[in-house]
Amino acid sequence: MNCDPAGSDLARWPVSSLREPLPVAATTIGYLGPRGTFTEEALRAALDEEMPGGRTRQFVPFAALPETIEAVATGEVDCAVVPIENSIEGSVSATLDMLAHEIDNLQIVREIRHPIRHNLLARPGVTLEQITKVVSHPHANAQCRMWLRRNLPGREVEAANSTANAVEKVASVAEPWAAIGNRLAGVRYGCEVLEADIEDHKDNETRFVFLARQRERQDWFEPYKTSVVCEIAKDQPGALLLILQEFAFRHINLTKIESRPLKRRLGDYVFIVDLEGKVDDGPVADALRCLCCKLPRVKVLGSYPVGRPLSQSSG
Repeated sequence: MNCDPAGSDLARWPVSSLREPLPVAATTIGYLGPRGTFTEEALRAALDEEMPGGRTRQFVPFAALPETIEAVATGEVDCAVVPIENSIEGSVSATLDMLAHEIDNLQIVREIRHPIRHNLLARPGVTLEQITKVVSHPHANAQCRMWLRRNLPGREVEAANSTANAVEKVASVAEPWAAIGNRLAGVRYGCEVLEADIEDHKDNETRFVFLARQRERQDWFEPYKTSVVCEIAKDQPGALLLILQEFAFRHINLTKIESRPLKRRLGDYVFIVDLEGKVDDGPVADALRCLCCKLPRVKVLGSYPVGRPLSQSSG
């Protein structure tokens, strides 16, 4: 049972909603790479590389989500930032599954809500009419589906490992291809913006979380959220009610609840719950203690300041 109560271009990048200047006293921060991803854009919009006292932070890219999370778990970096939820595509299952099932020594210590602005990027001199193929991550392609259908009908759409990989690939070939990515990737790999803000939903944003190996001291004047994994003993009527009633009795508001496979057999699930309040608040602590008595496993993923909505952070 686990229960324990870069230059002028920077000005054009969207502004994220990190309330604090730094999630932990970190000098090395890992992020989902390669260079030019939306994760790097969110990290740089939230934190400066310059630290007080003349020190600098090192931002370290990793090729995949598991590598990024494992790097902070093993101490290779002080903390890491990874995506956990998108307003259009939903939860990032790879992040949730690693935190719920594979890694036990990490805590979510901050969250940021970062606007996602997709751009059509190509090598200098290539025009929109010349484009024969569009390359990007499947999520980015899906988030621009209507724009592509209206403006580039019949063009081939190719999947890439990330938006940054897509821009890098387009920059390296002689064919008139385009990539869907951010301005940062265009700067990194020498591509120009053919069309800006091509996402189908203009309020598109992604929630990113900072992961560290220990909890931080909680600020009692900030609104907090706590994320918890709850495993039920078996699938039976009222199993979810066993969890929900502990929060309802104490008037604790739940902001999100979803099920994830337990990784054993079909039909076995855990519930991941986001709730308002700090893990040390009396009602929250009491609810978690009662759940520990009822359930085979309760795991606190983190208790951290709430990221501000996009309307409050991008203006």
